[in-house]
Amino acid sequence: MTIFAAGDGNTPLSPEEQDNLIPGLTSKEELNEWERQNILEAYTWALEPRSLNLHDPFAEAYVRELHLRMFDQTWKWAGTYRSTEKNIGIPHYRIREALAVLLGDAHYWVEHRTYEPDELAIRFHHRLVSIHPFANGNGRHSRLMADVIARKQGRPVFTWGGADIVSAGDLRRSYIDALRAADKNDIKPLLAFARS
Repeated sequence: MTIFAAGDGNTPLSPEEQDNLIPGLTSKEELNEWERQNILEAYTWALEPRSLNLHDPFAEAYVRELHLRMFDQTWKWAGTYRSTEKNIGIPHYRIREALAVLLGDAHYWVEHRTYEPDELAIRFHHRLVSIHPFANGNGRHSRLMADVIARKQGRPVFTWGGADIVSAGDLRRSYIDALRAADKNDIKPLLAFARS
């Protein structure tokens, strides 16, 4: 099995994107562990009280900064919007525009209390995944964004099924199924999964 195999909800990487891997890894397991350590550092930074108070998660610069902090030790293109088409997401040339709309919508949702805090965070997560702004790490990035949004609104972080949903298996399939239901305007399965 190749280190960059696509499937089960994973986004394939172009050869150029693959060439921008920073460490010399030889297996998918090594890549997952390397990324996990990088992400844990970003998780700590994003959810510390000082960071929560200082940063607006609905600022475009924050969206990129969080991705950079999550993957800066793994990918040279961390924090940079993708420039290739993927099996998921909008055309790459529309990313900035779609993200600006989402961030504006999110500010409106908070200001007008359009949704309860959990639903707001999960709707943001779903829309961000649908845009798929980065070459890789979009699911993990959007889940951490949702956790930050939840904490900013006084809610606990989400449990996301209570286990690792990066690896293939029943839990990951449940997550992908919940995303697909949200694609059809049924947010309830994704809300339930996020708190399961």
